Amino acid sequence: MVSSPTSQRVRKLPDERRAEILSEAASIALSDGLERITLRAVADRLGVRPGLISHYYPAAEDLVIAAFVRAVSEEREELFPDDGNPMARMAHLISRIEGNGGFELTRLWLNARHLCRFTPALAEALEAQEYLDRTRLTSLIEDGIASGDFVVDDPFAACIRIFVAIDGVGAYVNNVGSFEYQAFTRFVTDVAEWSLGMPAGVLRAAVHRAGS
Repeated sequence: MVSSPTSQRVRKLPDERRAEILSEAASIALSDGLERITLRAVADRLGVRPGLISHYYPAAEDLVIAAFVRAVSEEREELFPDDGNPMARMAHLISRIEGNGGFELTRLWLNARHLCRFTPALAEALEAQEYLDRTRLTSLIEDGIASGDFVVDDPFAACIRIFVAIDGVGAYVNNVGSFEYQAFTRFVTDVAEWSLGMPAGVLRAAVHRAGS
């Protein structure tokens, strides 16, 4: 009598399994929100038992925070590429923020800021990620000053103004209707152009090229 073959579940290395869990949780964070990250939700997506997820992340809160950090860290690398001149890199950043591709990230930051009121550990993680973002943007601005693209006395002040513009526009990301007035849709571009001491229209043209 010939026995039927039995399926063998591949046992993954701990680091590989942890990375898989974290990647799936980060995907949920971006698509559905941090509140949707549960041990069962991640387990269902991976086709495993919730107990396996809790083995690596005994506290769901730890998984939520790790997922937030993973998601924004990956997006940071997309927003701040190392190649290209400072003008092109700034245009890439703003084009991604103002375009549809930045909606998920914007929603995630808005979501995290709200939950920080109730989760001190998430607040600490968010503060650390904000610091990394400010460091990257300030460095980009300093590169632009050195290249002559930007005329700025205080790079950090310019950085803060640009991020305040990004966060201000992002506050409306969950609106049901669309609002296409250019004073709104190009607000980040206009604030960045002013903050970086650039002639009117120069950065807007660069952002348009980056998005096309």
